[in-house]
Amino acid sequence: MIRAIWLAMALLAAILVPLLLGGSELWGRVQRFSLPLLLGMLSMILLCWVINSLRLSLLLGRHRGQLGRWKSLAVVMSTEFAICATPGGSGGPLTLMALLARNGVRPARGSAVFAMDQLSDLLFFLCALLGILFYALFQNLSQRLEWLLILSSLSLFGGLCICLAIARYHRRLILLSGHLLAPFKVRPATCRRLARKWLHFLKAFGDSLKLPWQTLTGVFALTCLHWALRYSVLYLALRGLGVDLQWAWTFLIQMLALSAGQFSLLPGGAGAAELTSAALLAPMVGKTTAAAAILIWRAVTYYFYLLAGGPVFLLMVGRPLLRTLMKLKQA
Repeated sequence: MIRAIWLAMALLAAILVPLLLGGSELWGRVQRFSLPLLLGMLSMILLCWVINSLRLSLLLGRHRGQLGRWKSLAVVMSTEFAICATPGGSGGPLTLMALLARNGVRPARGSAVFAMDQLSDLLFFLCALLGILFYALFQNLSQRLEWLLILSSLSLFGGLCICLAIARYHRRLILLSGHLLAPFKVRPATCRRLARKWLHFLKAFGDSLKLPWQTLTGVFALTCLHWALRYSVLYLALRGLGVDLQWAWTFLIQMLALSAGQFSLLPGGAGAAELTSAALLAPMVGKTTAAAAILIWRAVTYYFYLLAGGPVFLLMVGRPLLRTLMKLKQA
């Protein structure tokens, strides 16, 4: 109940930001937006789900036969709903591992699949930012955008280095964690159990890295296609509103806005993503146009995820729980 109230408050904040920014002219701009273009953008999101289901099948390797085509798509939709509906997207990996475990995939393997998925995303954003940084060398940028671009590139590169360091020095980290947990009087058996889980995850992650290079290349290609489609939504929203802003800048605005939303720990970054995108976009296109574009962008890439993914999530996750409750009542 508390999580539902928290989500409702976050959604209210997300809607209020463009409403206050756009003023009385906002609804007029939104109502005049092309319906075929809006349907096309929603179709792009459906295609993104299909792409991610293919990526999931590739990452599962020899376990892919345990998930059918439609079930794989349902797992992706449920996972992305959980990411949008929970603070900081914390429910996403838990949902993915739970659904994979129900289909015979061990938790260590499920967590390794999620980690590989995130690593592929990290590599894509790092490559994309380096490309935008190279493109920006030939453009006249404001000092604020230059610093944001440089800081984003450094943060992603730093995140990749941290991941590599954790994988390289995992044994030392396990020993260090034992010393750190000692003052909290954690039982040695608990420490050993956590260490075993960590080692099982690393083994499964190493097996994922040993997949054929054709498979890993296919995963990265699907990652690029997915994010290129999803990060074209704001660009198309602006085009539909009569603004021709370069795709690279809409990509950067979305990445910074969604990163701010993740750090805010609000469900789906609601409120924080709108505020950040408004601060970056309004000086370029005006307040009313920025508000309309943000409202359409978030409707397609956030509210639609909740509306379409919610029933699938309840079907995949909620039905087994309902059956358990019914059995308890009958007993």
